[in-house]
Amino acid sequence: MSSMQQEVDERTNLTGNNKFELFLFRLGTSENSTQRELFGINVFKVREIMEMPQVTAVAGSHPHMLGVVNIRGQIVPVIDLPMAVGCTASNGLRILMVTEFARSTQAFAVEEVDEIVRLEWNQVLSAEQTVGGGLITSIARLDGDTDKTRLAQVLDVEQILRNVLPSGDPDVDKSSIGPTVKLPTGSVILAADDSSLARSLIEQGLTAMGTPFIMTKTGKEAWEKLQAMTEQAKAEGKTIQDKVALVLTDLEMPEMDGFTLTRNIKTDARFTGIPVVIHSSLTGTTNEDHVKGVGADAYVAKFVAAELAATIRKVLAK
Repeated sequence: MSSMQQEVDERTNLTGNNKFELFLFRLGTSENSTQRELFGINVFKVREIMEMPQVTAVAGSHPHMLGVVNIRGQIVPVIDLPMAVGCTASNGLRILMVTEFARSTQAFAVEEVDEIVRLEWNQVLSAEQTVGGGLITSIARLDGDTDKTRLAQVLDVEQILRNVLPSGDPDVDKSSIGPTVKLPTGSVILAADDSSLARSLIEQGLTAMGTPFIMTKTGKEAWEKLQAMTEQAKAEGKTIQDKVALVLTDLEMPEMDGFTLTRNIKTDARFTGIPVVIHSSLTGTTNEDHVKGVGADAYVAKFVAAELAATIRKVLAK
């Protein structure tokens, strides 16, 4: 257990070129298979792992919530992750995976931790809602593009958290958004996020701001859309700056991550003057330093619509 914890601590310092590290674990078996499949989340979201402590049940809580635990004075909700994704942990819930993302701390009970693997984002393919009922963002090919590669399902833990612990507040409070964000005539915000939940929230937020936008599902799709729009602008006797006022990107995305997308934009003279705002559930000093390193114009944590609006307004005013 201690060696795995040390591995988490060391590898969260990774700064890669379109690379990331996936924390793998097992949740038991599902109705459709007796095989104990691999699941994973980005190692940046894992704060610590520990043997399963005593959990205090909470009256009236969601069926997928085991209760709460006290971790060094902090009361942390515990989610039964196998149950949340439709698995049965035949070997019991032996490990607690404490995570930090989307401005919150929560713990997921899992059957067993496996390993941490370093991958290229192009080894990860978008799953969308055709797989896992919206709980899976992507499928990772752990051994590369081979017929015998092991596969791991990358969980949309933001969606799972939303399902189990829904907020009582509206996702977008129009009264807090402020005045309409004015873009130059004919231009849009180009946005990229692989999570269906995140895309829905972003779309609601940008609509409330009054800004036209184009939504894409991966960094690669956003990059290809930017290329196509550049050619279209050229054919119309315009520049890409006439068509794209700002790029809004997530960090964790299959095929091409937000770091690489930002770096590509900022090192290509064609896109000079187009600001990039990174919008991510990955928070903390390390990630913010990485954002500065690739030249992003701003970083805003998911998801508070008023903060997103304020950040976009500030960047466009520069």
